[in-house]
Amino acid sequence: MKTSDFDYHLPPELIAQHPPERREDARLLVLERESGRIAHRSFLEITDCFQTGDLLVLNDTRVIPARLLGKRPVTGGKAEVLLLSPLGDGGWKALIRPARRARPGTGIEFADGLRATVREREEGGGVILDFPGREDILPALEEQGFPPLPPYIKRDLKNYPEKIKARDRSRYQTVFARRPGAVAAPTAGLHFTPEILGELREKGVEIAFITLAVGYGTFQPVKTEDIEDHHIHTEEFRISKETADLVNRLQETGGRLFAVGTTVVRALESGADRNGRLDPTEGSTDIFIYPGYEFKLKYNLLTNFHLPGSTLIMLVSALAGQNLIHKAYAAAVKEKYRFYSYGDAMLIL
Repeated sequence: MKTSDFDYHLPPELIAQHPPERREDARLLVLERESGRIAHRSFLEITDCFQTGDLLVLNDTRVIPARLLGKRPVTGGKAEVLLLSPLGDGGWKALIRPARRARPGTGIEFADGLRATVREREEGGGVILDFPGREDILPALEEQGFPPLPPYIKRDLKNYPEKIKARDRSRYQTVFARRPGAVAAPTAGLHFTPEILGELREKGVEIAFITLAVGYGTFQPVKTEDIEDHHIHTEEFRISKETADLVNRLQETGGRLFAVGTTVVRALESGADRNGRLDPTEGSTDIFIYPGYEFKLKYNLLTNFHLPGSTLIMLVSALAGQNLIHKAYAAAVKEKYRFYSYGDAMLIL
């Protein structure tokens, strides 16, 4: 199976650069797998797709403002840093721009006395940074960090109006985010509001949470010709006993499982056994789901529209079938849906 099998044409103007005025203003493409029917609706109508006894599973990871703007004290040159993941010894995996000047021992100064030193360079252009004298840098990030928006959303950190920065920090975060650690948002959840979640609860829909700390690798394209040769990024996840019990109970009650985002599917598939039984789990996963994968659980999936040739479009193709996903994406392009992180949503039933 070739990476090119998951390509499609997307006019650049359909890549959403800003969120809609309100979260719930997104459009919703509803794709029915059995009939192949496609319906165009608004996200506010998503509650019509649920019934009493269904279970909605959300990813409650919280995006940290992981992008920093600093300078090299020796030369005064600017340095842009994107923190990727913490290490157990206090260091952080990171990306630095310009990368060619990030040699071991290089110092970087940020605001309010925050300093970093390049410990070592890694293959692929990354580095490991140490923050001397700081056991916990999250408070400093909350004060001076920028939202770690994906590369297709264009922002200039040197000319970032405070109003737009504040909106990005708010809107590139779900309303139910609570466990910090992600450097990318679980974007399918961005459309939900407390009011929509409340309406679902009133309808008799159970709501549960997993945590999967979305990494920057979610934006990395598959560069191998054969997708089986691609090694997917690793992400940390957690499934509580409460969530495991609710998922397992569906087999007895006949309720339907609605996963919000590919991250929820990856977590649940990583935690389930061959019989679809879920136990409380905490660990890391590098599960790669593409057509031919046998799912352990039955899903309805809410997801955004993904990059061509990405592992995310491969996952939704595994769930709904390549031909049907190509049909849905072609319809979304024709109807001028907004694509990617700040874009519209698709519900696969």
